[in-house]
Amino acid sequence: MPDAVAEPVISVQIVYADQKSIVRAQATLAPTATVHEAILKSGIIQTCPAIDISVLKVGVFGKLKPLDAALHDGDRIEIYRPLSADPMEARRRRAKKQARQSASG
Repeated sequence: MPDAVAEPVISVQIVYADQKSIVRAQATLAPTATVHEAILKSGIIQTCPAIDISVLKVGVFGKLKPLDAALHDGDRIEIYRPLSADPMEARRRRAKKQARQSASG
């Protein structure tokens, strides 16, 4: 009886961070899988209902990717949520606060 040949697979990690926690999930997929397929298979959407991949941006190791991007074994898919504050406005507030502290201290 011949040995069954195992189908090749890749393993990826999916990560989402909200303001309170970081959620990680794993998925084992066919080598032809896309970012979208990995997110769906991982179950992270059921764990974090706030995730709407039709709106949120995604990336692999910090680089933005489309949902149909191909994956490689060991990739980390990151689901990005919108910024809670405009970076320029946050910097202005910090600079004003630091100037007040310097003037009073």
